[in-house]
Amino acid sequence: MAKIGCHISIAGGIQNAPQRAASLQCETFQVFSRSPQGGPAPKLTTEIVEAFKSELKAHDLTDFYIHAPYYTNFASDISRTRGFSIQVAKEELERGSVLGAKYLVIHLGSAKDSSRIEAVKRVADSVKKIMAGYKGSCELLLEISAGAGNVVGDTFEEVAEIMNGTKSKKLGGVCFDTCHAFASGYEINEATFKKFDQVIGLKNLKLLHVNDSMVKRGERKDRHEHIGEGFIGEKSFFVLAKNKTLAATDWILETEHDKVAADIKLLKKIRGQK
Repeated sequence: MAKIGCHISIAGGIQNAPQRAASLQCETFQVFSRSPQGGPAPKLTTEIVEAFKSELKAHDLTDFYIHAPYYTNFASDISRTRGFSIQVAKEELERGSVLGAKYLVIHLGSAKDSSRIEAVKRVADSVKKIMAGYKGSCELLLEISAGAGNVVGDTFEEVAEIMNGTKSKKLGGVCFDTCHAFASGYEINEATFKKFDQVIGLKNLKLLHVNDSMVKRGERKDRHEHIGEGFIGEKSFFVLAKNKTLAATDWILETEHDKVAADIKLLKKIRGQK
């Protein structure tokens, strides 16, 4: 059965995240291990790591996930930008391994004014370089994008091309964001996941970001909304509970915390456990 949780702040130190997750009735959670906007990563001292793991145990939390910072761009035609992004992703995988994270989720980046075909190749090459020589336990997930601007990864075909071009055993698979997929033109229904299976393979879907959408289908904007309050609508999320693979894949909310507790409660109801 899918565990349900949300993105959690690490204000005051990552060791505070498990307690915050538990206070929201999370069964799992996602964090940044560093600021998503920039700056050096906080040191993971032995004391911090031990405190974090102790808090996980205290609140009966096992699996958790790390999201890479937003400023990385693996599709950029500027080699320095790609090199920096690759280095950050490498660091985050190592940090995830130290902390015991199951997966690191990355956004693929924007082609901007360059060729889309070349941008997809650059992302695949970047992922190869991220994984080169890596021996940690945390695995990498590619996140489906909303397609804003010239962002790469808004179609299943592009994501599949990147995965096929990478061919790394440490590439864990894909993070499917319902809001992103909807914004890029996909309905949230069984037909979409059947297509996902045909193009990428449901066996490669390892994490779900479960968010409603402030914008209509195909508007190509990444605007998360509380469950049932957006254009996807509450009924569409029941497909996640009805599909055997999706019902066994963890669900992470990335909605504003003003109503995230209500979102978690509603998703548990949709899953079939109040």
